[in-house]
Amino acid sequence: MNKVQEMEDAVDYSWNELLLRGRVSAPAIEKELPSGDKVVEFRLIVTRDRAVGVDTLDVGAWSAKARRSALSLKSDEWIEVSGSVHRRFWRSLNGPASRWQVEAIGITRI
Repeated sequence: MNKVQEMEDAVDYSWNELLLRGRVSAPAIEKELPSGDKVVEFRLIVTRDRAVGVDTLDVGAWSAKARRSALSLKSDEWIEVSGSVHRRFWRSLNGPASRWQVEAIGITRI
């Protein structure tokens, strides 16, 4: 393998950034985790394909600014969420557990 090929193979082209637009399904809920961290969680309804239906995505607001914005949301309100996708891990009564969550960095009413 030549040096150019080695350099190209070393480049990471992955990208974890998203922009979603949808409706808030219900008012957000603030939770305090065992670690003392706070998160505000809500669900966002997004259209998958007009012929197919919708998806409901779990959204978590972790920063103080995002938590304040999320707590002010109302059901059926149209918003835009910028952020990234994360997999959250914790210990449940049945052992290790996980779920995917959109981490909201910005929340804007539209």
